[in-house]
Amino acid sequence: MTDKPDQDSKTEEPTEKKLQDAETKGNTPFSRETPVFASLGALLVLCAFYIPAVGKDVAVLLWTPIADFGNWPLETGGDAVNLLFLVFSSVLIKLAPIFAALGAAGLIAALIQNPPRVVFERIKPQMSRVSLASGMKRMFGAHGAQEFVKSLAKLGIAIAVGMMVFATELDTVLQSMVIDASQIPLATLELVVKVVLGVTIAMLALAILDLLWSRRNWLHELKMTRQEVKDEHKQSEGDPIIKGRVRSLARDRSRRRMINDVASATLVVTNPTHYAIAMRYREGEDRAPVVVAKGQDLIALKIREKAEEEGVTLYEDPPLARAMYSVVEVDTEIPAEFYLPVAQIIRRIRQADRRMRA
Repeated sequence: MTDKPDQDSKTEEPTEKKLQDAETKGNTPFSRETPVFASLGALLVLCAFYIPAVGKDVAVLLWTPIADFGNWPLETGGDAVNLLFLVFSSVLIKLAPIFAALGAAGLIAALIQNPPRVVFERIKPQMSRVSLASGMKRMFGAHGAQEFVKSLAKLGIAIAVGMMVFATELDTVLQSMVIDASQIPLATLELVVKVVLGVTIAMLALAILDLLWSRRNWLHELKMTRQEVKDEHKQSEGDPIIKGRVRSLARDRSRRRMINDVASATLVVTNPTHYAIAMRYREGEDRAPVVVAKGQDLIALKIREKAEEEGVTLYEDPPLARAMYSVVEVDTEIPAEFYLPVAQIIRRIRQADRRMRA
C-alpha cells in the first residue's frame, strides 16, 4: 500500500499554485514534434534558396581533385589522408550553415514553448536515474509506450506522405534517365523540395495535435484530490480555526481600546440600556463631534459603566441612540443629519454645568 493518491481519485483541476510549483520544478508541457516541424521548415527554406547555390560550390570542390588528379601528390598514405581532409573540410564549411540553421530552428521552437530557467531539482542527484528498474519502467511504462506509438505514427505518416509525393512525380523521375546529366541535380532538388514540403505540412498538423495533447496530458497529470485542494487552501489562507481565534483577539483588543476611549468622551447618548453612543467634542479642535465608542447590549452596558467611572455625562434619548447606532462609525465624525440634535444636547449639558457652578 502507498500513501500516494491514484490518478482516479484526482478529480479537481490543478490550482494556480500547483501550476506555478510545477513550472518552478521544470515540469512543463513540451511538444517534441514542434522542433521537428521547425527543422523541416528550415530545411525547406534552405532547399529553395541556399542549397541550389551551395550545391554548385560543393560539386566544384568534389570534382576539382578528380579533374586535376595529376597535380595532387599521392605518393604515400599521408598524402591521400591530407587530400581527403582538405576536400571534406571545405565541403563541411559550405554545409555548416545548413546544419546550424536546422539546429537553430529546433532550438528556437523549444525555447518558444518554455522559456529557459535554471531548475536545480533537475540536476540534483537521484538514485532513480541510475536505477535499472526505474529506467525499465520509464522505457516500458505507459508514458514510454505512448512515446513509442507516437514515434511509429510519426515515421509512418512521414513515409506515407513522402511516397505519395514521390508517386505523383514518378514520370519526372523516369524522364530524368534520358535528360542531360547537367539537369539531373536541378530535377533532383525539385523532387526533394516537393517531398520535404509534403512532409512539412504533415508535421505541421502533427505538431499542432501534439501541442494540444501535451498540454492536456500535463494538466491531467497535475490534477488534485479534494483533500489536496483543502490542504493547499489551508496553507495559503491559514487554518480557519486559528484565523477565527486571531480575529476574535483582534476584536477584543479593539473593544477594550474603544471602552478606554470613553474617558475622553464629552457625552454618551443611551437607549437607555440597549444602545450607547459615546462622542467627543473639543471646541476649537474638532470640526464636529467624533464617535469614540458605540455598543449594543453588553457593550453598551460597559460603555455606561466606564462613563460613570470617568464622570462623563449620560444622556437618555432612545430614538437618537437607535438612529445613530446603525449609521455612525467609531473614530469618525457624526453625519451632518445629527449635527443639530447633538449640538442641542451639548448646549443643554453646558448650561446645566454653568448653573451648577453658579
